[in-house]
Amino acid sequence: MRFNKQGHNIIHRGLANKTFKENSIKAFKFCFKKKYGIETDLHTTLDNKIVCYHDFSLKRFKSKKLIKNLKYKDINKIASKYKMHIPTLNEVIKISKKNYLMLEIKSKFSKKNFLNLIPIIKRLKHYSITSFNEKNISNLNKIKKNLNLGLVFSSTTSIKLILQKSKLKYLRLLVLEKKFLTNKKLIKIKKPIYFYTLKDKKVRTKFLGKNLIIENL
Repeated sequence: MRFNKQGHNIIHRGLANKTFKENSIKAFKFCFKKKYGIETDLHTTLDNKIVCYHDFSLKRFKSKKLIKNLKYKDINKIASKYKMHIPTLNEVIKISKKNYLMLEIKSKFSKKNFLNLIPIIKRLKHYSITSFNEKNISNLNKIKKNLNLGLVFSSTTSIKLILQKSKLKYLRLLVLEKKFLTNKKLIKIKKPIYFYTLKDKKVRTKFLGKNLIIENL
């Protein structure tokens, strides 16, 4: 982990600099070597593999096919044409070397998906599981208690709703869009808050001591 005057910085999708492709093994290895944790996105495939990839479809590879409708090997057949490899969560954990992983569930997970995820995260000490979809987090909590769970909020969320949701007992942390960095009402929240995504170094310097999700070291 990298801390800055008690703040915790992790790297958004492994984008430590502009030479890396997001959510790639090469990017993650670089971050881990520098002792940074990473934020990455989770989807499930047709054959129940949990993969680290942002989009719901393979549009980046000129395909409209959805991750959830494809087997893992077929996803990487398409990605390989563009010299890309979409890693599984297991692959990322193997190279993480105990660095912090913020795992954001992008798609709607089923009970079967969660039952596949839980044994994987048992291997982690420094992690959080987050989602914009509150049902993902509440349903996971019903299956397995005492996980490090967080809820992600967009820039359009009202501060009133954020304060309300912060009281949910199963939530250990919150993830807020960077516009909330200067909101004084957040002092009422007694749980860790992460702010996304800060790409400008000068802006990051201004908020030393905050928990930041960053790009471009």
